[in-house]
Amino acid sequence: MKLAVLGSGLMGKEAARDLVQSAGVDKVGLADIDIQRAEYVCKAINSSKIQAYKVDAGNAEELAAFLSQFDVVINALFYSFNEIVAQTAIKVGICSVDLGGHIGHITDKVLELYEDAKAANVTIIPDLGVAPGMINILSGYGASKLDQLKSIRLFVGGIPVIPEPPLEYNHVFSMEGLLDHYTDPSTIIRNGREQVVSSLTEIEQLHFERFGPLEAFHTSGGTSTLLKSYPSIETLEYKTIRYPGHAEKMKLLVDLGLTRNDVEVEVNGFPVKPREVLLKTLDPIVDLKDKDDAVLLRVCVGGLKDGKPASYQYEMVTYKDRKNQVTAMARATANTISVVAQMIGRKDITNTGVCPPEQIVPGELYIAEMAKRGVEITEVKTIG
Repeated sequence: MKLAVLGSGLMGKEAARDLVQSAGVDKVGLADIDIQRAEYVCKAINSSKIQAYKVDAGNAEELAAFLSQFDVVINALFYSFNEIVAQTAIKVGICSVDLGGHIGHITDKVLELYEDAKAANVTIIPDLGVAPGMINILSGYGASKLDQLKSIRLFVGGIPVIPEPPLEYNHVFSMEGLLDHYTDPSTIIRNGREQVVSSLTEIEQLHFERFGPLEAFHTSGGTSTLLKSYPSIETLEYKTIRYPGHAEKMKLLVDLGLTRNDVEVEVNGFPVKPREVLLKTLDPIVDLKDKDDAVLLRVCVGGLKDGKPASYQYEMVTYKDRKNQVTAMARATANTISVVAQMIGRKDITNTGVCPPEQIVPGELYIAEMAKRGVEITEVKTIG
């Protein structure tokens, strides 16, 4: 099978690396608006299967010409490109997966392409990172084992192994996206009703092996398509994991209006966006550099099985690959999207249309494929 990867950033690079190492993949096209960056990544991967392309993903005609050479495209670009990539994939008749970005209802716009994708006989799966992505797949897998689903509680965090002040955090994906998650409200389901709560609130303590105490708090976007897939559920919540004290510090920045992207202030006669100043200030402070990171994940699915209370808990702790200098977040994220893209290419997934991960990705196969890549997901079942 022939697969395309859009974007030669960290996630695109690692997805491409996994593809060329997979037996069923014959050709990989790595596209970037900066051809030198794509060529650099291809040289680093060092495989006869991969080739660099110069593509402007904002140009539908240029994008279509590139995509038409492949069976499945992995969209590893910033989420603002998700709609045009899905539309173009449908137009040329190939399948597409993306890393998500439920902020600003981008994923909703992709989901609205269902009938077009169905008519074109292609599969489109949005939100295939870790959160959303991995948590959706595991939620769907757990729900499929229950006779009646009642609750899904989700906890995910990418954190440094050794935290440092002032924020005890190092960014492992876009800081711009992180500020969106902290600033926008979080949509949850509680007592059977969909409702909105402020992000960075309702902090609770939790522990993982080797990590704890930690804190978890609401952030936007995490519940993603699960809200529509399980509208009758009693409880659906997503919380981000950090070291203690992080939420309080970030909430102060939010409350001061420093994370907003829709306002400007005048400084010495020039209009300035507070968020742009904050990002420039924070970036060098929270840069991961060569430090070790970890991704912690816990998915708790509860309900009834044979008339008895039952629950399935999925847990993962993944660390940086020091040998290849690949962050834990990149390992978990890029492997997820690569694995699912290959499932589509191999016809392990045959549904057409635009389908959320929890509805379409076979959980047992996904867990097995991730284990092959050193990302171990455990399951604990409790009945009665």
